[in-house]
Amino acid sequence: MCGITGIYAFNQVGSFYMINLAKAIDTLGRRGPDARGYYLDDLTGLGHRRLSIIDTASAANQPMYDETNRYVIVFNGEIFNYKELKEELKQQGINFRTESDTEVLLQYYILEKEKCLNRFVGFFAFAIYDKQARSLFVARDRMGVKPLLYYRDEDKFVFASEMKSLLAYNIPRELDEVSLFQYLQLNYVPKDHSILKNVFKLLPGEYLYIREKEFVKKTYYDISYSENSVDRNISFEQAQQKFLHLLDDSIRLRLIADVPLGAFLSGGTDSSAVVALASRHTNYLNTFSIGYKDEPFFDETKYANLVAKKFNTNHTVFSLTNEDLHEHVYEMLDYLDEPFADSSSLPFYILSKRTSQKVKVALSGDGADEVFAGYNKYYGEQRIREGGWKAELLKTMYPLLEQLPKSRGGFFSNKVRQFHRFAEGARMSPGERYWCWSSVTSEKDARNLFSAEFLKKLDERQYKERKDDCIKLITPQGTVNEVLLSDVKMVLPGDMLFKVDMMSMANGLEVREPFLDHRIVDFAFKLPVEYKIDAKLKKKLVRETFREILPVELYERPKKGFEVPLVKFYKRELRSLIIELTDERLVEAQGIFDKKAMSRFRDQVLNSQYYDQGKVWSVLVFQYWWKRFLYK
Repeated sequence: MCGITGIYAFNQVGSFYMINLAKAIDTLGRRGPDARGYYLDDLTGLGHRRLSIIDTASAANQPMYDETNRYVIVFNGEIFNYKELKEELKQQGINFRTESDTEVLLQYYILEKEKCLNRFVGFFAFAIYDKQARSLFVARDRMGVKPLLYYRDEDKFVFASEMKSLLAYNIPRELDEVSLFQYLQLNYVPKDHSILKNVFKLLPGEYLYIREKEFVKKTYYDISYSENSVDRNISFEQAQQKFLHLLDDSIRLRLIADVPLGAFLSGGTDSSAVVALASRHTNYLNTFSIGYKDEPFFDETKYANLVAKKFNTNHTVFSLTNEDLHEHVYEMLDYLDEPFADSSSLPFYILSKRTSQKVKVALSGDGADEVFAGYNKYYGEQRIREGGWKAELLKTMYPLLEQLPKSRGGFFSNKVRQFHRFAEGARMSPGERYWCWSSVTSEKDARNLFSAEFLKKLDERQYKERKDDCIKLITPQGTVNEVLLSDVKMVLPGDMLFKVDMMSMANGLEVREPFLDHRIVDFAFKLPVEYKIDAKLKKKLVRETFREILPVELYERPKKGFEVPLVKFYKRELRSLIIELTDERLVEAQGIFDKKAMSRFRDQVLNSQYYDQGKVWSVLVFQYWWKRFLYK
């Protein structure tokens, strides 16, 4: 697990930017504290920061070269089936100088070029330079676990694991207005765009090939799904057996490491299932949980303790106070190089920081909700598509729900919030409903924050095109499987996986997600939707498969996300920051937000109990980022 960066110059003008390679490498230092390396010739530079996980010897440091010195690789990620692949290569007469998965990846690329990507079980972003052909090959893993950003103009192509590394090459910093508009709605910038114009993300399952001015981008993997491809012959019991086998093998592979390893344990079904199976393969499993001393509504450590006791893990609970959150909030915000407003980033940052003091690798249950239908919005989608009196009743209650207080900070107000969103979505088309339920802030509320000056710059046609691309898989005749597929393609890499990568790698910790093994994902999208969700149960296959394995108390608890209590936090610890970032002079200097709207926004946050916490956090994160990266 590492950080990578590089530059491919198309001409001498582009080569001048290679003087920034060292700085670009150094910005990735927290991703790879164990080693630093680079390759440089007249028109190409590659950089690497290493977090040593497999084969910690210096011989496995990067950039790594083949025996002929023709090919050079920088690699971020893990190939979990590298031992099996290595044996196959040995049988073909290939010799190895290290015990690393990097060398296996490089040798398979030499042998099969882009076709090698189909052989790997794991996650990755890597670049291979062919000195003889003067070509660069760049690829990202199937699910988008590892990030890869790039910028291209007429003189050069630059890439990196993080935005801050790209910015080290002194590329233009021009705000993308459409990206900002979508960010304020979703809390992240979706798909292949970024907050800056002309900075793009390589999508999951894509690769790039560059040779001189030739620039080819292709998809090597896409989830194969249609209702016609669903296997109607497999019974639910057979599906359970196959799923258990696939998950167990995925976890077995992800326990491979030459450094201390553990697992996150929230007490939910997903992380508990991972711990249950991992404990079969190791006698001493470290597990880690996080809770809140001051906010019992958000604290769920009692469930994690039950699981840890049942499977005899070496369990550690990090119990946080609001002071702990405040102590780390600026540290976390300073590491973000693109606006990203999933508020659970903060506790996850602290969890990663404290976990990294004990282990270098942690398994997680991420991805199960998106693949197997674990969220309330999937249940709501199922109910609306089926119709019935409950859905019709909530539609008629929409005006009343519109008037009631809505917040994540308490049981009643959170239920009102959920019912309101359901009633609102029930009145929409499937595509618009998907966008609504994927959003934290409505399109109308986000638009109302902007100044007239900004709205004139906003390209409405481009906004519609990008939004349509996000909802294109949703059809009136389809099933919840379409919603799951859309989330796996948009929400998972844009939100969950970005959060996990940035917050863990900021602390030198590698996180592995067994549920996102592509074999499990491919299997899941061949199953009937009713195996995942029905009238009584969300995430049915996962929950029923582990019902006899996990503590019964886990099946009696309500579904909750990995959230952070923000209401009191805003009014106390972050009060001065809110005042600073909504200051009238700053807002006027930006020319982005309406001054009166921001003034109302500030007063509501500081003086009211009920407001959209996600909307508040998205504005604060953007303002903090703008001051650091765009304020002149």
